[in-house]
Amino acid sequence: MKKATKLKIFNDPIYGFIAIPDPLIFELIGEPYFQRLRRISQMGLSYLVYPGAHHTRFHHALGCMHLMQEAVQVLRLKAVEITEEEETGLYAAILLHDIGHGPFSHAMEHSIVSGTNHEQISLEFMQALNDKFNGSLTMAIEIFRGRHKKLFLNQLVSSQLDMDRMDYLKRDSFYTGVAEGNINAERLITMLNVVDGRLVVQQKGIYSVEKFLMARRFMYWQVYLHKTGIVAEQLLIRTLKRAKELTADGDALPCSEPLRFFMTHKINRDDFDRTILHTFAKLDDTDILSALKTWQDHPDFVLSHLSGMIINRRLLKIKLRKKPVDEMRLQQYVMKFAKKHGLTEHEARYFVFGGRIENQAYDQRHQNIDILKKNGKLIDVAKASDQLNLKALSKKVVKNYVCYPKG
Repeated sequence: MKKATKLKIFNDPIYGFIAIPDPLIFELIGEPYFQRLRRISQMGLSYLVYPGAHHTRFHHALGCMHLMQEAVQVLRLKAVEITEEEETGLYAAILLHDIGHGPFSHAMEHSIVSGTNHEQISLEFMQALNDKFNGSLTMAIEIFRGRHKKLFLNQLVSSQLDMDRMDYLKRDSFYTGVAEGNINAERLITMLNVVDGRLVVQQKGIYSVEKFLMARRFMYWQVYLHKTGIVAEQLLIRTLKRAKELTADGDALPCSEPLRFFMTHKINRDDFDRTILHTFAKLDDTDILSALKTWQDHPDFVLSHLSGMIINRRLLKIKLRKKPVDEMRLQQYVMKFAKKHGLTEHEARYFVFGGRIENQAYDQRHQNIDILKKNGKLIDVAKASDQLNLKALSKKVVKNYVCYPKG
């Protein structure tokens, strides 16, 4: 394989010019597995709510890598030891952290493959690439899995104040136009330090952390858990479920070959060998959109109507409430819709259903954010903050929803 001899610069709308810091990183970006992220939406079907939200996982991965470069520079200036091998490992780990996402990101996570998630599939991709690059990603995999002796390296990739969250909040805020999500990632990174091998934030950065956690809360309620987005995501999950059901009954639904493979095979984590990984890598948003466009004309009422709802944005009505949905009330909706369209109860339940959503901006029990006080002591940000709302953000907020057809 011919080696690339020059490094590239990407022009990013968020940070400006992003330099590729290492020949290995340059080659990883050129890999078909990674280029596929250009065809995977960062925010799933959120563009049905926010028309500008068409950015991709490719955008996000490069942005995360840029922030990681800044973090490495800041920590080295503070005498934190990061070797060249660890530096490259950090860049590769953050670049590939989302490579395992399926079409439309989280919406399809449990629909195509059972018993696994995108993190585990990302690890499969990284191990496959590690074989191809003769072990060059071994350090990156150690960091990604949290098995490196320097815990702070993993925290930079995956924690409650990592480069992933910093980029997606800033990026998603930009593309949706939701200004409340905009954070000062550069200020946050400048305030980072390492104590006893753990990532901490200097005391004067506490207000930046507060803003970061508040922005995360706003973005979840206004964007990631927007009720219209929830309906669209649930419809997509149910469309694929119905398609699998029809396929199992012998209906050869028109779709791409990679999608057909996952429609006709039940794949779980243990089955995920390199052949299946390569087939998974051929799946992206275009496979799903193409199938939906075709299926909206299918004679099956459920499949055609679900597909048409997404394609034409004629979604179900959704109501949020504090208490769980009353099953008797839900059953009435189901039977009414079934009678109106001549459906079975099973078929009607594709259009009438309930569920729940959760939002917890900060979890004190999982890799909490420590503030380094001037006297050298560490204190959890929720305790260090003079804002009472940070304690409230530590509590999990649960909302229930019910979806049903309009009219």
